Amino acid sequence: MAATKKTKTTAKKKAAAKKAPPKKAAAKKKAAVKKAAPAKKTAAKKTAAKKTAAKKTAAKKTAAKKTAAKTSPRKKTAAKKTDAPVTPKPKQSIPPKPKPKPKPKSSSPLSPLLSNDVPEQVEVPKPRGTSKDGISYTKDFDVKFLKSQRDELEARKAGELARATRLEDEATSIIEDGEMGDVQFDDEGGEGDTMVVQRDLDRLLSGQARQTIGDIDEALARIEAGTYGYSVVSGKPIPRERLEAIPETTVLAVEKVSGAGFR
Repeated sequence: MAATKKTKTTAKKKAAAKKAPPKKAAAKKKAAVKKAAPAKKTAAKKTAAKKTAAKKTAAKKTAAKKTAAKTSPRKKTAAKKTDAPVTPKPKQSIPPKPKPKPKPKSSSPLSPLLSNDVPEQVEVPKPRGTSKDGISYTKDFDVKFLKSQRDELEARKAGELARATRLEDEATSIIEDGEMGDVQFDDEGGEGDTMVVQRDLDRLLSGQARQTIGDIDEALARIEAGTYGYSVVSGKPIPRERLEAIPETTVLAVEKVSGAGFR
């Protein structure tokens, strides 16, 4: 019996020893929970501090907005008081410009010529080349024709120069004869009147000859530049027949009749 009791007690002790470890584990868990609890408390304290700080900043902002709203009407009223009323200046009424009246259109091909409206810039074909003699030829007038025209112009210039010189000499001789007293200028003799008329006529004709010489010089310059034979009014080529008759001409026959050109 005593042996059985001993065995029972030993068995109880073993069972108690086996049951003891769970108690230790529970104690360890309690210790871990105790350690974690302070950490949670510190985190909660930090979040609470953040919330209070955010509340304080929000309260400051709202207070600043309220103060700004209170002060802004005062500033506006002060600005209104200081600003003096500005009287607008009366606008000056500018009278409208009268519109130009449109020119009546005409179906006649001579209408632009009859109006004497000369274009500011006339388009003339560019010369195709220049010969050895200094003649600039174009698509409408070749070198052969222009050379013959130049020779004709030079011959006319020499003739007009001789004519102008002769007329000027005659006018000078008439003046000299009148000063010397060879001619009787009185009511009985009409010779003096005829001499005066002849003198004035010689001067007029000599002036026309000088003008023709100037026109010939301009025509010779146009042959060198490559613009000879084209109208200065319309830019169209002048017929060769007209150029052969009047080498120094600068306009078409229709343009001359209408008054757009002088030669």
